Amino acid sequence: MNPILPGLLSIGLYLLASGLLVMQLARSADENSNRNNMPIIIALAALGAHTLLLYPSVITPEGLNFDIFHAASLVALITAALLAISAFFQPVSNLGIAVFPVAALTIGLLLSLPARQNITTSSWQLDLHILTSLLAYSILGLAVLQAILLSIQDHHLRNRQPGGFIRALPPLAVMESLLFQMIATGFVLLTLALVTGIVFLEDIFAQHLVHKTLLSIAAWGVFGILLWGRWRFGWRGRTALRWTIGGFIFLMLAYFGSKFVLELIING
Repeated sequence: MNPILPGLLSIGLYLLASGLLVMQLARSADENSNRNNMPIIIALAALGAHTLLLYPSVITPEGLNFDIFHAASLVALITAALLAISAFFQPVSNLGIAVFPVAALTIGLLLSLPARQNITTSSWQLDLHILTSLLAYSILGLAVLQAILLSIQDHHLRNRQPGGFIRALPPLAVMESLLFQMIATGFVLLTLALVTGIVFLEDIFAQHLVHKTLLSIAAWGVFGILLWGRWRFGWRGRTALRWTIGGFIFLMLAYFGSKFVLELIING
C-alpha cells in the first residue's frame, strides 16, 4: 500500500478532529451547549489510517523498526488512542486539541523525510518491555498536558476569572483527580518497564544504554516523589505541574534524547 494515502488521510482527520474540539470548546464557553463525540469518532478514523501507515513499516520480517521518527509516530498513535478511548468515559477530550495535531506532525515528518530503519530483533520479553515503556510515555505525556490545563484553570479561578473556556472544563477537583490517576497509572507502567528491562535485557547498563537507564530511573524517582508528596502533603497546582514536567523531561531525554544523538548526529 502506498503510505501517502493513509498518511494524508490520517493527517486530515486528526486536524479536523482537533478543529472541531476547538469549536466545541468555544461554544461551550459561551453557552451551555451539549458536547458530542463527533471529534473523537473522527479521531478514531484517523487512528485507523495512522495504524495502516505504521504497521508495515514498524513490524517488519527482520524485527521491529524503531528509528526516531517511527518511534515518535508510534508514541503519538498510542497517546491519541488512549485519549480517544478515555474520552468516552472521562472528561479528557479537550487534550485532543494538542495531541491530535502532534500526531499529524509525526506523520508529516515520516512522509517528508527519507526513510530510515533501526531494526531490533523481536522476542516476547523485549516486546513486553517496549509495550510497557510506550504506554508509560504516552500516559505520562497526557498527564503533562492535563497538568498544564489544570494549572491554567487554577490560575484563572484564583484570580476570579472563571469565564471563557474555563467554564467549559470540569470542576477543578475532577481535573486534579484525573491528573493523579494518569500519573499513578503511568508510574506503575514505568515501574514495569524498568523491571522488565532489568530482568530481560542483559545489557541494560551497557555503555550505549546506561544514560537511558539512569534517566528513566530519575524520571521514575520524580514521579514517585510527586505521588508521595500528593499523599503526604496534598501537593497540587504549580507544584504538581513542575514535578510532572520535570519527570517527563527526564523520560523524553531517556528515549528520544539518546535516539536523536545516536541516529541524527552520530550516524547522521
